[in-house]
Amino acid sequence: MVRELKHVFSGIEAVLFDLDGTLIDSAPDLGAAVDKMRTDRGMPALKLDAYRPMAGAGARGMLGVAFDMKPEHSEYDDFREEFFRNYEKSLTQRTRAFDGVANLIEQLLGRDLVWGVVTNKAARFTEPLTRAMPLFDTARTIVCGDTTPHAKPHPEPLFEASRRLGLLPGNCLYVGDDERDILAGRAAGMGTVAATYGYLGQKSDISAWGAHAVINSPVELLQLLK
Repeated sequence: MVRELKHVFSGIEAVLFDLDGTLIDSAPDLGAAVDKMRTDRGMPALKLDAYRPMAGAGARGMLGVAFDMKPEHSEYDDFREEFFRNYEKSLTQRTRAFDGVANLIEQLLGRDLVWGVVTNKAARFTEPLTRAMPLFDTARTIVCGDTTPHAKPHPEPLFEASRRLGLLPGNCLYVGDDERDILAGRAAGMGTVAATYGYLGQKSDISAWGAHAVINSPVELLQLLK
């Protein structure tokens, strides 16, 4: 059971979001991409439920589930590139925004708040995916995992987003479904919100992340904004 944690934020001018597991449910496409690798090798397909908890961990998570393969494996780089090629062919076939996300974005815009994305997903995938989904037409900035020399939990991607928006980090809120999102947000001096409706990984203890607030659905975020 996720502990309730509420904090009302004031002075917020922009809301920044993680991508996978926070705004969009990309687990079906990620799972299909790696599961094709199994079936191409004559292995039985796995159900989406096997992949979903680790969808936020990208190639490392997907290859770990499908092949029990860790990054130090001698074939890891080749398997990862094969997974990437499969995924590129199906970026938005099954991927959808989580229920309530479109409504949340509409209401943020109605409050004259700007919004953007800060993800560890590489531009190779993030840019075509967000171009293909109308949801992102109003995003003021999209910072990818390779936009800066560092990825989350380093705060630099969040600093980059605030610079692009012309705002102080303290006037931005960051919402994510992974501990590294909260670590990055706090290191950047932003208010942080942990989203429980995403993937969370295995054995996640959100109460230990140090988020300022926790939400169980996208629209709950609105209750935290003064």
